[in-house]
Amino acid sequence: MFAEDRNGTNAMDGLRDGIDAVDAEIVRLLDRRARLARRIGELKREHGLDMYVPARERRVLDRVASLSDGDFPKRGLEVVFREIISSSISLEASLKIAYLGPEATFTHEAARRSFGTSVDLEPQATVAEVFARVERGEAQHGVVPVENSMEGTVTHTLDELMNSPLKICGEVYLPISQNLLSKETDLRSIATVYSHPMALAQSGTWLRREMPSAHLEEVESTAEAARRAAEKPEVAAVGSVLAAEAHGLTVLARNIQDARANATRFIVLGRTWAGRTGRDKTSLVFAFNDRPGGLRDALSAFSDEGINLTRIESRPSRRQAWTYVFFVDFQGHPEDERVKRALEKLADRCTYVGLIGAYPEVPTGISG
Repeated sequence: MFAEDRNGTNAMDGLRDGIDAVDAEIVRLLDRRARLARRIGELKREHGLDMYVPARERRVLDRVASLSDGDFPKRGLEVVFREIISSSISLEASLKIAYLGPEATFTHEAARRSFGTSVDLEPQATVAEVFARVERGEAQHGVVPVENSMEGTVTHTLDELMNSPLKICGEVYLPISQNLLSKETDLRSIATVYSHPMALAQSGTWLRREMPSAHLEEVESTAEAARRAAEKPEVAAVGSVLAAEAHGLTVLARNIQDARANATRFIVLGRTWAGRTGRDKTSLVFAFNDRPGGLRDALSAFSDEGINLTRIESRPSRRQAWTYVFFVDFQGHPEDERVKRALEKLADRCTYVGLIGAYPEVPTGISG
């Protein structure tokens, strides 16, 4: 018996020695990569180039995934290399990212998924302030929500895009998981549940079934709900796992939202759109004189070239009553020949066409 235990321990020690050797090699290679990244940063500064290059980042992540032989999960590879890229960017320059706050909200999580944790993430009170910070040069990029799979479009974001010089240079899809968070350990001890109105609505069925006697109270954000749960007894919050980590709360129940397919799409803002990768998406806004068949003629510019529209949304133009502009997302990049032809046709049929972004496409439901 003791001999078997000794043999097992010796075998495990040998494997751990192997892991230690691999770890040492990983650190050596990361140091080498950091030196290369620092030199790239110097060249970017010399030539006035952007530090964050979404097209290059997407190519790196896709290439890394293709190199895997399957032993290490591909999703894990992307998470690891996202942080490696984030740390490399921090060596190149100090990058400030404005996002719709407060901290520990889903937009905060989307910003972390886009840029990692080695950059300066700065929460803002409103979508308009995120745009303003980037426009004034106080932040290099911004992250804001643009649509939810259950609730639809975030109209404040579209309205800002219509009037801002900023461009969309990236996107993130974040599955929305609502969780019950508290310092309490027993559901029966919770008298009040705080959260944002949308989070309470999304979790209504579960809360009514599992906590029928609890009082539901609305607050301005899931992060504020988590803060209150951390400070008061007999209180819980509905929010993200990130909010639980930030406020030292226990996750009493996970995924309590009614709809399992709930996801929010976020966009990354910058001064220029992203370069072409071959798997891209473009966003634009257009308007035309009100006439029969006007919208059909405008959209046929895309169908004529076999271009797939992924979203179309109308908004009041705010220039004249009962006039509208149309926001469109489609697959392709402005540098693609067929997209160039479609945009020329669209310009001929519309009174206004504005390109508001081009960026690497992320498959629906998968974080970029």
